[in-house]
Amino acid sequence: MAMRVLVGCKRVIDYAVKIRVKPDKTGVVTEGVKHSLNPFDEIAVEEAVRLKEKKLASEVIAVSCGPPPCQETLRTALAMGVDRGIHVEIGGKDYETLQPIHVSKILAKLAQEEKVDLIILGKQAIDDDANQTAQMTAAVLDWPQGVFASKIEKMDGTLKIQREVDGGVEYVEAKLPAVISSDLRLNEPRYATLPNIMKAKKKQIAKKSISDLGVDITPRVEVLTVEDPPVREAGAKVESVEELLTKLKDLGRI
Repeated sequence: MAMRVLVGCKRVIDYAVKIRVKPDKTGVVTEGVKHSLNPFDEIAVEEAVRLKEKKLASEVIAVSCGPPPCQETLRTALAMGVDRGIHVEIGGKDYETLQPIHVSKILAKLAQEEKVDLIILGKQAIDDDANQTAQMTAAVLDWPQGVFASKIEKMDGTLKIQREVDGGVEYVEAKLPAVISSDLRLNEPRYATLPNIMKAKKKQIAKKSISDLGVDITPRVEVLTVEDPPVREAGAKVESVEELLTKLKDLGRI
């Protein structure tokens, strides 16, 4: 039986943008800055669309949580082949303090409402690098999880997941329904063609609010300050190995 798949689509500052810290040290500058679909979520979308193309998935639904511009992020996923989107509208201070535990509860609620069989998320977002949402979503739903997936194969009622670990490659099997997080080598996302971009404009995006879902998004973590990383000190050239060793000894490094 074909699966129904839910994919997460986080709107993040584009990977090519140079990040600037706000003068008041409360966060980073986001106004007037280019945003895009989180690259790991793009891999998750691609994998979900491939499952549909192989007739293993019957429908792919994309979810994004945040302010109105998140709809453009969802349109990117729709142009890649996702069937429909759900925008959970969260703005202002609530969005600034939105944390992985909140997103996991939102995704879990939507997964139950939509009766999905599989959730695919990026292993982490490139803005906070938290790497928590997939694991927390699996915990909230009490579903099996296969995180850092570099290959997915569907068998009868189960998924065989290949994971790259420190010692090599690990294979795990997970019964459906399950939660997967995509690693970098899972696939290479496609470019959306112009006809598909035009089709995406006609695809449905449903709007939901936090009150619709009944999820508490009270902050669990308080950000005290955000600082620029320390500036790297200039290096020094040496003429020989002997001079290098002498300098290292003088600095107490060896």
